[in-house]
Amino acid sequence: MKKLILFSLFTLLLFSKELITPIPLKIEYDVKKAFLGKKLFSETKLSQDNTISCASCHILEEGGDDNLPVSFGINAQKGTRNSPTILNSKFNTVQFWDGRAQDLEEQAHGPIHNPVEMNSNFSEIIPKLQQDIQYKKLFKDIYTDGITGENILNAIAEYEKTLITPHSRFDQYLRGNKSALSVEEINGFKLFKEYGCISCHNGVNIGGNLMQKMGILEKFKTNDFGLYNVTKKEEDKYYFKVPSLRNIQLTSPYFHDGLTSTLTEAVKKMSFYQVGYELSEKEISDIVKFLETLTGEQNFDKNNK
Repeated sequence: MKKLILFSLFTLLLFSKELITPIPLKIEYDVKKAFLGKKLFSETKLSQDNTISCASCHILEEGGDDNLPVSFGINAQKGTRNSPTILNSKFNTVQFWDGRAQDLEEQAHGPIHNPVEMNSNFSEIIPKLQQDIQYKKLFKDIYTDGITGENILNAIAEYEKTLITPHSRFDQYLRGNKSALSVEEINGFKLFKEYGCISCHNGVNIGGNLMQKMGILEKFKTNDFGLYNVTKKEEDKYYFKVPSLRNIQLTSPYFHDGLTSTLTEAVKKMSFYQVGYELSEKEISDIVKFLETLTGEQNFDKNNK
């Protein structure tokens, strides 16, 4: 079975272009909306008790997550899943580990209403924002109907679009600078392809573009049913969104449960559970060195038109 999977992958690679593409150096977005969204992203008034904001769990300087196994909401309530990075999330085809949100606006809606996270709603939030003269002006200048729930989500999503991290050393390598990576890092990328990691981790975000079963060849111990919790279809049990590997060096701990603290251990687990191989220490080391080249620039204000 393992040979068949690898043979199919090799065939795909042989007749396809490079399966990973660089992050664009710049993106198009609405500057006014993004400015408002940036303010809202750090606004604790979005939570019921004015203590939690989007930035509480998505700390840009920490890799776009909070580096905790699971996040905490209002009243120190403990979540059930690891907080995914918000960086480069515009490139994901679905949001959340279980893929229940189709875009960034739908994703932003979730934590606001989640009783364990912000435990709020727009009927509470809008009056609080309307008391702020600056918010009233900013919304009025952009949206004809002013402060609404839909406009709040739209502005936050527009800001989140700007949180891209281009120009990683690996992207430089893909763009033609073959000296951007060391011999070990290039070998790590080669192994990443040969062992089938690239079959799930591909595209501009090196993940984030499909759902996959956690534990394809070996059963992965978890009490979280993933996509099944959304669809209630038996065949969707243990399916999760494949996470982006962008900036993976900065986003520990790993996986939906946040129980894996190092990249070395993460590579060991994935090679065993997903492709059915126990790699040598040298192979794991080189793959980790490759993964560390995926850390990009984080000067978000310059990623504009």
